[in-house]
Amino acid sequence: MSENGTACHSAEKGQNVLRIGSRESRLAVVQAQMVMEHIRARHPELSVEIITMKTTGDMILDRSLDKVGGKGLFVKELDKALAEKRSDLSVHSLKDMPMEVPEELPIVAFSGREDPRDVLILPAGAEEPDFSKPVGCSSLRRMLQFGKLYPQAQFKLIRGNVQTRLNKLDSGEYGATLLAAAGVKRLGLEDRISRYFEPEEIIPAAGQGILAVQGRAGEDYGFLDTFKDREGTLCALCERAFVRKLEGGCSSPVAAHAKVEAGKLHLRGLYYDEAAKGWLTGETWAEADEETAEKLGADLAEKLRTDYQAGKR
Repeated sequence: MSENGTACHSAEKGQNVLRIGSRESRLAVVQAQMVMEHIRARHPELSVEIITMKTTGDMILDRSLDKVGGKGLFVKELDKALAEKRSDLSVHSLKDMPMEVPEELPIVAFSGREDPRDVLILPAGAEEPDFSKPVGCSSLRRMLQFGKLYPQAQFKLIRGNVQTRLNKLDSGEYGATLLAAAGVKRLGLEDRISRYFEPEEIIPAAGQGILAVQGRAGEDYGFLDTFKDREGTLCALCERAFVRKLEGGCSSPVAAHAKVEAGKLHLRGLYYDEAAKGWLTGETWAEADEETAEKLGADLAEKLRTDYQAGKR
C-alpha cells in the first residue's frame, strides 16, 4: 500500500490491477478493505490494491469545515488521483461526499447501509455526560438536535478521525462527544457507545452509514454489480436529492434519513432557515423505486421550506 497516493505495481505483467484510492485514516482504510475483499472474493482474476493519501480535510483540524471549504476537502486529492488514472476507484463515506459530483467521476455503486444512527460517546469509565465540560461536536446538525434533547449542553469544536476524537475525549477536554454509529462499529469500538439516538430524536446526515464507490465515466464497473445494494441506493438517492434541493452542504445542518419498509420508501428530513436560525422537521413516503426516490427527496425539501416560511413550525 502506498502512503503518498502512488500506485503499487507489484502484480505480474499482464495481470489486471485494480487500485482503490482511500484517505489515510484507519476508518477510511477499513472501508476500502471492505470493498477490496468483496471484489477479491468474487473476481479472483483481479489483483486489488489500496493506495492511501492524506486529504486537505484531514490536515486542517483547527477550524470547522464550512470555514475552510466544505466536504470537497475530503475528496479533492482522491478525485485528482482518479482523474489522472493513478487509481481506478475511490471509496468514500457517502455522508462526506459533496452533493455535486463531477460528471467524469460518477458514483458507480452504493453499499448496503450500516447502522445510520448518531451515538453518544463518553470519556472512558464515565456513565453519564459531564455537562460542566463542553460536548465535542463540529456539526451544527448534531448541535441543534442534541441541544433540544439536552438544553444544558454547551459545545466546543472537535475535529479529526475517530481515534483522535476519542483521545481528546478521554484526556478530559470534553464531557461527551457525538459520532456516527457506522464508523464506531466498523472500527470495532462498539463498546464505547453510551447511547444510540433514533432518527426520530436526531436525524442523521444524508448518506450516513452508506459507502459510495466512485469511478470514471465510460469505464466498465460490472465487477461491482454484486456490491451494489438496492435499499442503500434508494436511500442514498432520496437523501441526497433532499439536501441538493435545499443546497445544503457541509456548513448547513440539513439532515435526511430514508428507509425501506413494506415496499415503501420513508423519508424524514430537517430544514434549516439560515436567516432566521430556525428549523423544521417532517416526513413522507412513496413507492420504493429509483425514479420515485429522488422526487420524494426533492418534494419533502420543498414542502418543509414552504411550510417554514408560511409559519407552520
